[in-house]
Amino acid sequence: MPTKAIKTLRLILGDQLNARHSWYQDIHEDVLYVIAELPQEAHYVTHHIQKLCGFFLAMETFASAIKSAGHQVLYLNLDDTQEYARLDDLLKHLIEKFNVTNFQYQRPDEYRLHQQLQSINIEGVETTQFETEHFLLPHTELAHYFKKDKRHRMESFYRKMRTRFNILMEHTLDGQESPIGGRWNYDSENRKKLSQSDIDLVPQPLTFSHDVSDILERIRRHKIPHFGEAINHSVWPKSRAEARQQLNYFCNYLLVDFGQFQDAMTENSPYQNSLYHSRLSFALNCKMISPMEVIRSVETAYYENDHIHIAQAEGFIRQILGWREFVRGLYWANMPDYEHANHFQHTRSLPNYFWTGKTDMNCLRHGLQHSLQDAYAHHIERLMVIGNFCLLTGIEPSEVDRWYLGVYMDAIQWVELPNTRGMSQFADGGLLASKPYISSGNYIAKMSDYCSRCHYDVKLKSGSKACPYNSFYWHFLDHHKDKLSKNPRMAFAYKQWQKRSSSDRQAILQQAKSNLAKLEQL
Repeated sequence: MPTKAIKTLRLILGDQLNARHSWYQDIHEDVLYVIAELPQEAHYVTHHIQKLCGFFLAMETFASAIKSAGHQVLYLNLDDTQEYARLDDLLKHLIEKFNVTNFQYQRPDEYRLHQQLQSINIEGVETTQFETEHFLLPHTELAHYFKKDKRHRMESFYRKMRTRFNILMEHTLDGQESPIGGRWNYDSENRKKLSQSDIDLVPQPLTFSHDVSDILERIRRHKIPHFGEAINHSVWPKSRAEARQQLNYFCNYLLVDFGQFQDAMTENSPYQNSLYHSRLSFALNCKMISPMEVIRSVETAYYENDHIHIAQAEGFIRQILGWREFVRGLYWANMPDYEHANHFQHTRSLPNYFWTGKTDMNCLRHGLQHSLQDAYAHHIERLMVIGNFCLLTGIEPSEVDRWYLGVYMDAIQWVELPNTRGMSQFADGGLLASKPYISSGNYIAKMSDYCSRCHYDVKLKSGSKACPYNSFYWHFLDHHKDKLSKNPRMAFAYKQWQKRSSSDRQAILQQAKSNLAKLEQL
């Protein structure tokens, strides 16, 4: 409890663990920092147990760190907050209890929390909102780059960001700025499949040992709904120091092969769910570490190590400098309407194996099991295996959103919603992506070794043993030709479909309908 009189109460949300924020540069004896395990945040979607434990542990660790630095801190766990179903009820109680005259908070990244905190109006209390000081683009500048209901493309945005922040840029003899190597994008060089010799060289991921038994007991005692497996060893950091270790490990051991293998998948490695991916997303999204810090570390590693190719560094930096900032801008430009977008009017429910991982489709089984066991799957598993399946089979986008938001350790709505509803499900009709990210089983066979030991045959398009992705893909194109056939990027696929004989097309469509009718049994 506070030992001195309090004038100002400052709220710290669970994804605002930024020790470098200007709030903490000076110690004010009349300021109380409040971090709380909130019932509303534990219940608004059903979370993976590792996500709940990971956030609560990181919050508790952050509270202890700023308290040790001399700040007055009140950490409230579920035992303390159980009476307050809503955040605003808790805040009003604390403001009255400590008789504070100033309430301050950092701008939430989620629309619903921003609306909730904006609506708080307590007589006699001055309320002030601060920036989180985390993203490269201040919130006030987003409107210069993003307009509501307007189609935006990441590549042009990314180039502007590279130039603005002088990242992987060089000056030409005539004084102009240009990208290092003469190219903005090396994506075409970053699509390599892992051979067995490559798999044997995949480094062991960095892990941390965290005792979450008290947190786990508290979650169960308060009957917080959850799913997944709880573990004490984790790849997810609980502090800025551990996040820095994770960043350094990536730069020293993983970056060298990240780019070329960033889209690869395998079932033949004990580290198949990590490979060369950084797994910095959790640390970034709860702000233990800043995006610019990550970008500059990767850039420095490239400059100082001849064995790190530009394609590796550029491929990773594009994810942070380009994609992460891009989806945030698109989110804020289009909320709250964005979370209701359903371009294809899909209505089907998620099959039960999204909670069990039990399906005969080997690629989907691995993607789901990774997610359920580790609260993580890398971006190609999320997009081209799980998301692809959901789009091709017509799953209602809100069901997809809830699953992704709950299952993944790094999922916060501002980043999850555009990635899921926009890129993965094309539910926004193209505000984010220029075409749906869909494929038959051929793409999965190209980027993984899953198909060789699958119950289904990736070479077959119809028949009981045919890969379901094949018939689903062509059925999706045929079913939505009114919305997609005029898209220039889909023209080749439609030409290929029309080249097939009428009997061939009929057999494929019939197979898809049969599979959709027995979706739970695939």
